[in-house]
Amino acid sequence: MNNQNKSLRSGRPTQSRKQSRPRRKKGRVFLKSFFITTLLVLTFAAGVYALWHRTVQPPEPPPINVILPAHIQTPPPREPNDPAFTAPEPDPADVDILEGLPPFIESDWQRRERFFTFLIFGLDEGANTDTIMVAGFDEIAGRAYIINIPRDTRVDVQRRVRKINAAYPAGRLQGGGHEGGVEQLKREVQTLLGFRPDFYVSLDMDVVVQIIDEIGGVEINVPFHMRYTDPYQDLFIDIPAGVQTLDGTNAMNFARYRLGDQGFRSITDFTRIEHQQQLLTALFRSMIRPANIPRIPALMTLGSELLITDLEYRHLAWFGGQLRGVTDMTALETHTLPIAYTRRQGWYEMPCAEGILELVNRTVNPFTTDITLDMLRIAP
Repeated sequence: MNNQNKSLRSGRPTQSRKQSRPRRKKGRVFLKSFFITTLLVLTFAAGVYALWHRTVQPPEPPPINVILPAHIQTPPPREPNDPAFTAPEPDPADVDILEGLPPFIESDWQRRERFFTFLIFGLDEGANTDTIMVAGFDEIAGRAYIINIPRDTRVDVQRRVRKINAAYPAGRLQGGGHEGGVEQLKREVQTLLGFRPDFYVSLDMDVVVQIIDEIGGVEINVPFHMRYTDPYQDLFIDIPAGVQTLDGTNAMNFARYRLGDQGFRSITDFTRIEHQQQLLTALFRSMIRPANIPRIPALMTLGSELLITDLEYRHLAWFGGQLRGVTDMTALETHTLPIAYTRRQGWYEMPCAEGILELVNRTVNPFTTDITLDMLRIAP
């Protein structure tokens, strides 16, 4: 029986050794190419990972002498009536001696490790700062804290309107522009909290609207029907009561609402702060949803393009990466600056020093040592 007949009975064509070699050779070429391609991909991925970790990193916090009150940094103490925005003038005779040396600091003052603080304020039409917050982020504990400062809080400064929300426009109008406004606001916040925030973020209302729209809205339990019309501000608010998903515009209207049309409820600034905190919590809850985790880099890019901050993009990306690891809503605490009473004349909210010390030391204090009463400048 010849080879052809054997092939017909078996149903398989016979191959000579010469015919089988090219297939084995092709198989070896494929495996070799596969391993080389895999190696190149892994090498590229390792390079990207290394580059990511070199470029995306936390910011370097300012040295401790920058965030401590001036009278703790350098002797002698300032006079009690010295305005908050007036820095102590150095003695010219000491310039050469002290050049290159840090200011005098008590030895027990140290920064908490991997703890960052932020001044966050909202700008309406580029000048008004009706929303002022100080935030702290503890990387080690994976927790964040926010303290809202009521806009009518009285501060110890020498100007006609002694409210905290006048700080930014005052610094801006006195020739400093945006940076001058930020500097003024930081100094006046320091008189209330006992430290100067490390970094700042100023938000335009449009930024928050776009971020909320990007993540598909936020779920809010609206406590009552909100309706307010102000054609001069082009503001029309009409949000029914109940649990609902609000888009960016309605979410911001919910946070801004204070006065109601005739027959509808008006609220105080403190209730409005509660609503703002409710929105922050809802925004945080939406951002850590599994479906929105992949969007965080896009959100950070959006934020870096639309907000004004002294943080670089790589720092924003790092904080965004930290947010991706947070899955517990208890990781965010929101509070309001303790107020002792309301002074009707001029309508000032008078800060409560004892309550501030307790709250700050429990939440946003960046020092390893408790802030003390002599570090505050509470207005009489």
